[in-house]
Amino acid sequence: MTRRTKILATLGPATDKPGVLESILEAGVNVVRINFSHGSEEEHLGRVKAVREWAQANNTYIGVLMDLQGPKIRIASFKDGMKIQLNNGDSFALDADQDNLLGNQASVGIAYKTLPQEVKPGNILILDDGKIVLEVIDIVGNKINTIVTQGGILSDKKGINLRGGGLSANALTEKDKKDIFTAAKAKADYVALSFPICGDDVRETKRLLVEAGSHAGVISKIERAESLVEETILDIIKESAGIMVARGDLGVEIGDAQLPAQQKRLIKMARSNDRIVITATQMLESMIENPIPTRAEVFDVANAVLDGTDAVMLSAETAAGAYPRNAVETMAEVCAEAEKNPIAKVSHHRLNEDFTSIIETIALSTMYAANHLGVKVIAALTQTGYTPMWMSRISSDVSIYAMSNNVATLRKVTLYRGVYPCTLDQIDNSEWGNVNKSVIDTLTKNNVVQDGDLVVLTKGMHQDQTGGGTNMLKILRVGDNDY
Repeated sequence: MTRRTKILATLGPATDKPGVLESILEAGVNVVRINFSHGSEEEHLGRVKAVREWAQANNTYIGVLMDLQGPKIRIASFKDGMKIQLNNGDSFALDADQDNLLGNQASVGIAYKTLPQEVKPGNILILDDGKIVLEVIDIVGNKINTIVTQGGILSDKKGINLRGGGLSANALTEKDKKDIFTAAKAKADYVALSFPICGDDVRETKRLLVEAGSHAGVISKIERAESLVEETILDIIKESAGIMVARGDLGVEIGDAQLPAQQKRLIKMARSNDRIVITATQMLESMIENPIPTRAEVFDVANAVLDGTDAVMLSAETAAGAYPRNAVETMAEVCAEAEKNPIAKVSHHRLNEDFTSIIETIALSTMYAANHLGVKVIAALTQTGYTPMWMSRISSDVSIYAMSNNVATLRKVTLYRGVYPCTLDQIDNSEWGNVNKSVIDTLTKNNVVQDGDLVVLTKGMHQDQTGGGTNMLKILRVGDNDY
């Protein structure tokens, strides 16, 4: 069975080693993630170039997502790079006036200089993804005095979160704005926006991308507690190409116990609003150092698949881990097995709603026909990717082939669940019989279909129309003389 859930893998030092990038792409990576928090522009562009060259050589498409760093809400550094041990009950200060390199056992500087004005006594500050927990006692000038309620080892530049959210840091920093131009230069398919508070952050990112000459879709990373308010999250989702359930910072802000319910809610909201959704953070964390996952991690990945996520993401597992290929192979196997569950094949998406768009009506009618007629595959002729996107919102085990001569579209659909890019060069505007035959010939040549199989084909009356052009549905039987 063809795996429907897509794998997003982060590139880094581990994948720069000879043969490693090629090995994870061969193992099943659909989209690569370039993390702007680490590395130089030269490194980022070099990695994208290597991925694109491999994809071309192997006659396939790999999507590229470039992830903006976002605001640096972090502590500064300790003197001589030292690490300190904080114990429960210790007093510890976060001092905006302290030199960036003079942290000690009693205090440390902070990169986010307005933090003293944004917290109050009783607030809970969480450092290093939850490893250290501090309660604010008082604020004296630019110094936040705290008491340690959960101790541990603290080192340079660890992140700071406020339990419950509420920090005012802008989602887009000056560094992010420069990195958007790098994403445009790389012709990234997607740009991930870190820490958006509201839909305006997404709108501003889209504006900057257009100014830079980029057509990348914006993936909003849901990481802040305040972004979960119903009206706010709906605005973010509708303005984005998709969202990422970024469980690291989000879990720190709302508490890990609330994460499972929020993950299910966010996946459902994204899919019901015809948007992509990626589930991320610590999915196979133990495989950074071990060749096999824990059973809890296997369950975690499978549950995300059953919830309907479009993609699952590997972070340090591939970027810095000891077993990158193992991690990808494990992820692929777990996804494929989870997809065999009947839950993953049943959908009631919009069955009781009216449609206002012809293209959406055709897309959803196609999925209904495919699920009830024993169709082998769906072939969606597309210039923008909208039709296969709408189709992919309905759970099914019928593969959707997005067929196009638009390379940017074919790269973009690599992130859609159950959708596979397929080049279709021969598009004759005047002779639809020739186009139909070309579709069947292409699918046959790629060993997707054989004589007797049913194929649902969707297309527009005029192939030179871009966007909203799909208005026809045709059912073809492979091997018939007349298409």
